[in-house]
Amino acid sequence: MTPTASKPVADGRRRVLPLLAGTGIALAVVAVAMVASPYDIATIAGRDWRLRTPDLALLARQGLAIHVHLAAAVAALAIGAVIMLRPKGVGLHKTLGWTWVAAMAVTAVSSFLIRGLNGDALSLIHALSGWTIIALPMAVAAVRRGDVARHRRSMTSLFLGGLLIAGAFTFIPGRLMWRVFFG
Repeated sequence: MTPTASKPVADGRRRVLPLLAGTGIALAVVAVAMVASPYDIATIAGRDWRLRTPDLALLARQGLAIHVHLAAAVAALAIGAVIMLRPKGVGLHKTLGWTWVAAMAVTAVSSFLIRGLNGDALSLIHALSGWTIIALPMAVAAVRRGDVARHRRSMTSLFLGGLLIAGAFTFIPGRLMWRVFFG
């Protein structure tokens, strides 16, 4: 076996490790948020925590902003996972990459129309959305200048922070996604 033949395996592992680390961080964030949550922990602890059939009627009753945000976030998550696991720099990567950038931008912008975690004001999670709006063009500019390493770091960070960690916050007890799957 030549050294180049084994490179895709090592490269694939290097792509999966950040995903696993991000998933672990996201789960830790949910665990900490559950402990620090303003909701009645005793009530939540006494509930049946088994994953159940999602309450799609609850989702259907939400406003347009949430529907757009959720659709864009799910699309970005799926496309981002494919991008992370496939070879980089080829035509498909670029096409999927531009689609992912668009989905992330829609996710970030639409989040500013969603309020309620902090009354009617923006919450700290909106800082991630603001950073996403700034970091996306910077990451695209990096690859256009030939700085592939910065592009890779930026896009991986946006995937982990902007999707996995921010997405984990939606599963805090009492929030919408918690109610859809566990409530």
